[in-house]
Amino acid sequence: MESILTSIKKLLGPGENDTQFDTDIIIYINSAIMRLNQLGIGPPGGYSIKDKENVWSELIGTRKDLDAVKSYIYLKVRLIFDPPQSGFLVDAIKSQIAELDSTLNIQAEGGTT
Repeated sequence: MESILTSIKKLLGPGENDTQFDTDIIIYINSAIMRLNQLGIGPPGGYSIKDKENVWSELIGTRKDLDAVKSYIYLKVRLIFDPPQSGFLVDAIKSQIAELDSTLNIQAEGGTT
């Protein structure tokens, strides 16, 4: 089982053993998860992580058609935690987020389990 926090930290850059920013990253992950819940993704009643023990299957179950959730959360967290200095890159990330937002919403409504 793959840890949500560890996965996102790996993509952001801090090593798994670097816990200095864990609280910040967890808060940002939970904000992205809240949006996903509004899109119909995640357990009924919502979901949030507390530490590295929380795994992807707790959020998306066994649905393989929701793997883009990982990219979505990473991009949302990156924009807050480590935003690019270039406005063009910020716009590109925002565009990717918007596309994933729509795609995940459609998948959540009509996807299979």
